[in-house]
Formats: sequence, structure tokens, C-alpha cells
Amino acid sequence: MAYQTYITEALVCGSSDSNTADRSFLIFTRDAGMVYVHAKSIREERSKHRYALQEFSHVRITLVRGKSGWKVIGTEPIQNFYANTRSREERALLRNIVMLLKRVMQGETSHESIFEDVILAFTHNSTYEPKKLETALSFRILHTLGYVAPGEDHVGFLDGALTPELVENITEKDEVVYRGMTEKALLESHL
Repeated sequence: MAYQTYITEALVCGSSDSNTADRSFLIFTRDAGMVYVHAKSIREERSKHRYALQEFSHVRITLVRGKSGWKVIGTEPIQNFYANTRSREERALLRNIVMLLKRVMQGETSHESIFEDVILAFTHNSTYEPKKLETALSFRILHTLGYVAPGEDHVGFLDGALTPELVENITEKDEVVYRGMTEKALLESHL
């Protein structure tokens, strides 16, 4: 019986070792949402996928759904965001957003707008102020997932893609409001 393969872009959010040379990964994909995948013999020297599947890596991944879950059968590295950062604040932004995704993303539900926002923000994070970008991105993620209801004055901020102009136009007052709404949503959702 032939299995159907799925090719999608993904962000590697975490990993854990299993058996002697296997590893399981938590990846955030464009098409399937947050999924666990398993890679056989990836920790061996001869593995072709070991360097592509590092945490904070943006990859094009080929998956197959088997009896016991998703399995990795191919990877193509695009970039490693952590390796491309220049400052401690940029690395903290990456860590905090990935931790937020792991905390609030549930199941295999596609959220292409969140994926696009995260990849765009991580790709151009050196052009943004890290704290302002983290606040904006966190607020947009929680709004898209339904944890935050927008007010009338936030509608323009939540429509369309996350652009440099959009982030730069956030005032200090807006930043305080967005951060407060984000913290309240996380507290009330018990996540």
C-alpha cells in the first residue's frame, strides 16, 4: 500500500530524543498546524536530515502519515533564524514567540496567516524593534486563535499582513494596551 506524501514549509519548535538514534520534533507547518513528527536514525552521522531539523529552523519538509503518526522522509533547509540573529534581544524574541506557539496552538489545524506572520517577523526581525515586534506578533497570534477580541481601534492593525510600517506605527500607548490584552488572555485561558 502506497502512502500519500505531504510537502509543506515548517518551523521547528522543539525536539526530543527517543531510542538510540531517533528523534521526535514538534513543528509548526503552514498546511497542518502544529504537529509531532518522528525521524528515524536522525542522530547518526550519516543522516541527511540532521542539520536541517534544528530548533528555530525554517524548512521545506516532506511527511508521510503512517499508522503511528507523521514521519519525516525528506527535508530541505531554508534558513535557521537563531543562527541569523545578531543580538540577545532578537534571540529572546524567537524563543518567546516559539514558546507562545507551543502554548496556544492545539491540534492539526491550519493557520496560514499566523505562519506567514511568524516567518515574516523572524526573517526581518533585525529591522524591527524586538520588544515592539514581540508585542505585536503575540497580539495578532492570540487574536487569530480567538483568545483576544479586538476593539474598534485595533481593526486596522489586525487586517492584512504584518508589515514594517504596521509595526513602526505602534505607539507606546498601543504597545501597553496590546501587552495588557495579551497577558489577560493568557491568564484567563489558563494556558
